[in-house]
Amino acid sequence: MPEPIAASEPDLTHHGDVEVGDGLIDLAVNVRQAAPPAWLAGPIAATLTDLARYPDPTAARAAVAARHRRHPNEVLLTAGAAEGFVLIAQALRGVRRPVVVHPQFTEPEAALRAAGHPVERVLLDPADDFRLDPSRVPADADLVMIGNPTNPTSVLHPAQTLAALARPGRVLVVDEAFADTTIAPGHPGEPESLAERRDLPGLLVLRSLTKTWGLAGLRIGYLLGAPELLTRLAAVQPLWAVSTPALAAASACATAVAVQAERAIAADLAADRDHLVARLADLQGVRVVGRPASAFVLLHLPGASAIRVALRERGWAVRRGDTFPGLGPDWLRVAVRDRNTTDAFIEVLRETMEA
Repeated sequence: MPEPIAASEPDLTHHGDVEVGDGLIDLAVNVRQAAPPAWLAGPIAATLTDLARYPDPTAARAAVAARHRRHPNEVLLTAGAAEGFVLIAQALRGVRRPVVVHPQFTEPEAALRAAGHPVERVLLDPADDFRLDPSRVPADADLVMIGNPTNPTSVLHPAQTLAALARPGRVLVVDEAFADTTIAPGHPGEPESLAERRDLPGLLVLRSLTKTWGLAGLRIGYLLGAPELLTRLAAVQPLWAVSTPALAAASACATAVAVQAERAIAADLAADRDHLVARLADLQGVRVVGRPASAFVLLHLPGASAIRVALRERGWAVRRGDTFPGLGPDWLRVAVRDRNTTDAFIEVLRETMEA
């Protein structure tokens, strides 16, 4: 059964960027820190001499649609993935029983609550590696929101498990903001993604281009779904919501060159993540739940709240876990970085825990 909302609420508006400060090494934000490649930076820069015209999303929408083997009317471009949650909350005011599966990114619930929706939570169990049992979602829930891979747990749910949640009369929102960070042996694309599924009723897939390509400041994302559903969302979207530079980024990131580069980055990330998990296993009292699949790892360690503060004093920023429903003060989220950064962090974490 869904969990009732507790009287003492986690801060749903808290995000990793506020953990970062001058002089701190950033393990709190899940955005890749490398500069955009020339094939991406060039088209963005070229738009700066053509900003007098209003943005035209036609070309970018067609490029994104082609990437996902969809029709352009099955794509809605947004000013970052977060705007998508606001559009859903504002456009679907007729839903009666919205359910959010937690722990996950808090903006979906925050947007629903800001629009006046009563929100029920399904809390996944760390003892079961935060895996989803579709039967725990109420059959009469007419809006269900879940991340895949999930922030902050880094769990990648099987596509068939998520597909089991789709049904007539329900809108199923799958947040795939980090899908491009996932990889699996023998799989040429993004394992477990539903982005190309057109057969599931009520499916909305939300995507972000800001994580892998380091574009958080540009704000570009998109929604994939049935045209009639996207039309409802577009009706509440501000005019010209996506800027011309962001549209150029969307087009560039949908090319074959971009997808190939994305797969290579995901493979490198997997190796760096395996190194981080292996080093964490050397620390007594630190537990990584399940098998992380994305650009971050969720840690359980007693006294994590105090350890996070001590890490800041030593120059390191990590993401607190107690603002995610279903977690608490003994959880931290750590971004995957290169091996040298990881090795330095592990030594500082060891010293901090032993102090």
